[in-house]
Amino acid sequence: MASEDFQRQALEHLDALHNFAVYLTRKPPEADDLVQETYLRAFRFSHRFEPGTHLRAWLFQILRNTFLTFYRLREREAPLAEDGVPDWDVPMFHDAPEESSGAVDAHTDLERALRRLPEEFRTVLLLAEVEGMPLEDVARVMACPVGTVKSRIFRAKERLRALLRDYEGR
Repeated sequence: MASEDFQRQALEHLDALHNFAVYLTRKPPEADDLVQETYLRAFRFSHRFEPGTHLRAWLFQILRNTFLTFYRLREREAPLAEDGVPDWDVPMFHDAPEESSGAVDAHTDLERALRRLPEEFRTVLLLAEVEGMPLEDVARVMACPVGTVKSRIFRAKERLRALLRDYEGR
């Protein structure tokens, strides 16, 4: 069982983990389940965590691995919500802008462009650029060298530029 101090420190990252889970699952109820499973595993295996290392990266890695193991199979199912509307059009970022229709359109175009990126490009971009995670921590989460993370971020941005070239000069 995890110590109270470990649990307190781990729960400090709840919001960031939930944001990442919503991004991965695109369904808030599934994101809640994914975060719950992540914490269950983290507390169960807290003895494997090395104090003084990056707890946040360790938790993100558990979340991502759990998603890849259990939730990715659902992507193969037909993505229809209960009301028959395609789930792929559900906002990736749950705090989407609501100021103007132009901002909403741009945000929707960005989300669609991000979905067209390979998973390993989307994930490093989200962790590094949106969550602000240091590249070393992103490398731990992705289980790859820092150089690979830098390369994936560069390639992801290049692909996004190509997909969103209609927005140049705006």
